[in-house]
Amino acid sequence: QVQLVESGGGLVQAGGSLRLSCAASGRTFSTYTMGWFRQAPGKEREFVAAISWSGGRTLYAEFVKGRFTISRDNAKNTVALQMNSLKPEDTAEYYCAADGRSLSYLRDTPAKYNYWGQGTQVTVSS
Repeated sequence: QVQLVESGGGLVQAGGSLRLSCAASGRTFSTYTMGWFRQAPGKEREFVAAISWSGGRTLYAEFVKGRFTISRDNAKNTVALQMNSLKPEDTAEYYCAADGRSLSYLRDTPAKYNYWGQGTQVTVSS
């Protein structure tokens, strides 16, 4: 079992940056694949980025490549999402997710991730 708490959301102008953080409880954090997803009003939850348990592999949605970076610190039980060059279309509730299975299996499918945080709102103004 792992509990996830996101932070770092807020209001930012287009072109700006935000850094989201997800703090995880539990002693097995280093064995979990971690992901970030987002959901805008009236839309389905969509994949943003994911990182393997070791941090050695990452996966990104096409629309964030070159702008967002996912990273993790297993010593601190945290995973971060650095978001640069933000656009109004990035406005959404952002969720941290975790699962004990491999990134190769989980990839970008929300239904495969077992643990979810409550979300943090990101609003990008034009």
